[in-house]
Amino acid sequence: MRSSARIWRHFDVWLLAAVAVLSIAGIAMIRSAIGGNENLAELVPRQAIYAGIGLLAVLVAAAIDYRLWAALARPIYLLILIALAIVLIAGFVGFGAARWFSVGIVLIQPSELARIFMIVILASYLARHLDELNRPRILLGSSLVILLPAVLVFFQPDLSTAVDLGVVWLSLIWAAGLRPSRLAAMLGVGSVLPVAIWPLLAEYQRSRLLTFLLPEAAAQYGETYNVNQALIAIGSGGLVGQGYGQGTQVQLRFLKVRHTDFIFSSLAHEFGWVGSILVLLLIMFVVYRCLRAARMARDPFGALICYGVAIMILFQSSFNVAMNLKLLPVSGLPLPFLSYGGSSLVANLFAIGLVESVILRHKRLDL
Repeated sequence: MRSSARIWRHFDVWLLAAVAVLSIAGIAMIRSAIGGNENLAELVPRQAIYAGIGLLAVLVAAAIDYRLWAALARPIYLLILIALAIVLIAGFVGFGAARWFSVGIVLIQPSELARIFMIVILASYLARHLDELNRPRILLGSSLVILLPAVLVFFQPDLSTAVDLGVVWLSLIWAAGLRPSRLAAMLGVGSVLPVAIWPLLAEYQRSRLLTFLLPEAAAQYGETYNVNQALIAIGSGGLVGQGYGQGTQVQLRFLKVRHTDFIFSSLAHEFGWVGSILVLLLIMFVVYRCLRAARMARDPFGALICYGVAIMILFQSSFNVAMNLKLLPVSGLPLPFLSYGGSSLVANLFAIGLVESVILRHKRLDL
C-alpha cells in the first residue's frame, strides 16, 4: 500500500492539466461551432460526458502497470481484429463509411481504439525483438502485425486512420533502432503505394484527392467549397479573432463540419492567430511531455509506448491543421482533444493514461 502511494509522486500533473485544458477548450468550441443548431445541441453535453469518462480513463490507465499490457497483447490484438471485422459486416454507416457499431445508445468506433492498442502491441513486439530488428524476418513480422488491422480499417473505408497506423509503425521501428538505410528503402517502396491502392479507393476518397490536386477543375462542381470557406474563416480571424460565438463564418453556417474536421478553422476565426498559436503550443507541450516520458522510461517497451503516443498526436494535429489550410487533402483525421467525437477523445485520453503509467514507474521502488 505504501509503495503504491509512493509511485503517484511522479504523476505528471502538467501533462494532465494540458490535456484537460484542451478538452475543455474543445467542448467550448463545439458549443460555439454548432451555432444554436437545435439538431446538434446534444453534442455539447455528450462531449462533456466523454471528456469526463476520458479523464477517468487517464487515472485508471495510469494506475495499471503498463507492463501488464504486454502480457495481454495477443488477446487484445485478436479482439481488435474481431471488432474491426464486425464493423465491416454490420457497422453503422455514416458519411459513406461503416465505422461504428451501436451498443445501446452509444456508437463505438473500433478504429479509434485500434490506433491506441496497436501502439501497445507494436511496442511489445519490437521490445521483444529489439536486438534483431534489422533482420528481414522481424521487420516483415512487424509489418504484418500492423497490416491486418490497417487493411480492415481501409475497407471501412477509412484511409486516414489506415495511414495513421502506417505512420505509427514507421515511427516505432525507427525509434526502436531500424537502420536509416533500411528505412529509406522502405519509404522508397512505399512511394508507389498510392498508385497501387487508387483502384481500391471509394468514390468520395478519389474525389477528395482530385479536388486537392486539381482544385480549379473541381471548383465548378462546388467540391472546393468548404476548404475555401475554411481559408476565409482562418484569414478573417486576423490577430485576435472575431470573438467567441461572434464569427460570421461559423455562426451563419457558411463553414460546414465546423465542429469536427474543421474545428481549427472555427477556432482561428473566433480567436485569431493568437488563440490558434496558443492551442497549437499546448498540443506541442503534450507531445513534448510524452517524448520526455519516453526518455525517462525504464525499459524499451515503455519508451516505445510513449514515442508512439507522441507521434500519433503530432501526426493527427499536423495533418488536421494542414488540411484546414488546404496544404493536404481533406480527411477524417480529427484535431486531438478538440474535434467532436467521443471514441476519439476517450481513446486519446486513455493513451495519455498509458504515458502516465510509464512515468509513474520510471524508477525502481526501494522496498
